Amino acid sequence: MFISFDEAKAEDWAPIGRKFEIFQGELVGHIVTSLNLLRTLDLGYPVDRYEHCLQTATLALRAGADDETIVCALIHDIGDVLAPNNHGAFAATMIAPYISPENTWMVENHEAFQGYYYAEYFGGDPNARNVFKGHPAYERTARFTDQWDQKAFNRDYDTMPLEAFIPFLNRIFTRPAWGSHSKAGN
Repeated sequence: MFISFDEAKAEDWAPIGRKFEIFQGELVGHIVTSLNLLRTLDLGYPVDRYEHCLQTATLALRAGADDETIVCALIHDIGDVLAPNNHGAFAATMIAPYISPENTWMVENHEAFQGYYYAEYFGGDPNARNVFKGHPAYERTARFTDQWDQKAFNRDYDTMPLEAFIPFLNRIFTRPAWGSHSKAGN
C-alpha cells in the first residue's frame, strides 16, 4: 500500500478503480440523500427547498422537457445545503460531466435569471441577467426560470414524488460522462 501517489503501482490502483466503479453505481442514491437534506432548510419560502425542487421538475416534465432538463430542474438547488451563496455553481459542477454544456450553464446561472423576480428587494439588480443576452443558453435559462423555477412555490400543486424522477436520474447519471465518447477516439 502506498503513502503517496508517486509510490503507487498498477496493482495499488486496481482496487481503487473497482471501488470507484461501485461508488459510481450508487451515485443516484447519494443524490437522493442530498435532495432529502433540502427538507431540513426553512428559509421562509412557501414550500421547503425539497418540495420546490420536486415542483420545478414536475412543471418541467409536464411541459414536455427532455430528460436532462428535468434532472436539472430536480437538482438545480441541491447546493443550498452546502453552498447557499453559490448554489447554482455548486449544482452545475456536480452535474456537468453528465449533461450538455448548455444545461450546465443554465444550472450555473439560474440564480442571476431568477433575480429578475426578487433582486430589487435585496438591493440587487433585477435585470442582471441581461448581461448574458446573446449567450447560446440564454433563452433556455430564461424559460427554465420564468416558466418553472419561479413558479414552483405552490403549496396546493399536485407535485410528483421523488420516486417518479428516479428513472430520469438513472438515465442521466449512469450514462458515460458528457463528451467521453468523442474523447475516446482521440
